[in-house]
Amino acid sequence: MNAQHDQDRRRVPRGADTAPDADQGANAAVAPWQAQDRADDDRGARVIRLDTARQSAGGADPDGERQEGPGPLERRIAAGLAFLRRRLTGEYEVDEFGFDPELNAAVLLPLARAMYRHWFRVELCGLEHVPRQGPALVVANHSGTLPVDGLMLTVAIHDHVGRDLRLLGADLIYQVPLLGHLSRKAGHTLACPADAARLLDKGELVGVFPEGFKGVGKPFAERYRLQRFGRGGFVETALRTGVPIIPCAIVGAEEIYPKIADLRPLARLLGLPYFPITPTWPLLGPAGLVPLPSKWMIQFGEPMRLEEHGPDAADDPMTVFNITDHVRENVQQMVYDTLLRRGPAFF
Repeated sequence: MNAQHDQDRRRVPRGADTAPDADQGANAAVAPWQAQDRADDDRGARVIRLDTARQSAGGADPDGERQEGPGPLERRIAAGLAFLRRRLTGEYEVDEFGFDPELNAAVLLPLARAMYRHWFRVELCGLEHVPRQGPALVVANHSGTLPVDGLMLTVAIHDHVGRDLRLLGADLIYQVPLLGHLSRKAGHTLACPADAARLLDKGELVGVFPEGFKGVGKPFAERYRLQRFGRGGFVETALRTGVPIIPCAIVGAEEIYPKIADLRPLARLLGLPYFPITPTWPLLGPAGLVPLPSKWMIQFGEPMRLEEHGPDAADDPMTVFNITDHVRENVQQMVYDTLLRRGPAFF
């Protein structure tokens, strides 16, 4: 009887007792001992796949004990320790210009990003005009007494386009030891045609502020009025490399440090292009270095392509001058349009 009982149980298909739509007629034909076994199975343990059990339990060891994975804090600490280990052992890479992508992404950009999101509340327009790959020259207006606009433009393109903007900076920046070192680590380099051409030949996105110190250091009474765009060196570079120019208007930087005066004797003594006096600096001391929380907008215009001129046009001063003036007028009009769209400076 027991042997027959075991043999009949082996004939029952596996998993039949757990079928969701069992037929009532079939249940009627089941032997009484099979019905009792099925009832016991319903009340007792069922076969559950091991991986399913682990997923539902959040991970368990073979003894059935729950295993918790590392939380966000633990993962952050582990990542930070790994970052420090790589810095101490030199297991990181920089390019020929000194650009350190890991340091830039882990340290420099997060500091600027907090100001970008929560202090200046930057809004963007025309992102579709910035190429996702390939070389291009982003040409923007410059202002703000201190070049904070370059930092905000870098964060905007990194976070919303997914590219590193390689800014061209003035010689003075790289004469200051710590500032020059950090600028190199962030991917920036000297504003010279040779470095710009090398970056563009590598397919990089390069940013330039043709107004230079004349733009960033202009008085508050001349806000949002563009200064001269230099001698057009950026146009020569664009012509020789055949890359498009992306005009860019930045509104909001003019209000962060309103320059109301300039101590020129002190500026000459310190070797600076200007020594600004603002409503908060130097009256409030170090607290006067905190920028005012103006509302920012950054707009990118349609690419200006120069293929019709050809590389030889870079040696024609009149062509370079005309293109430079055209780019300046385009950026100036974009600044006016963006200024109207933004509205009040601090709301």
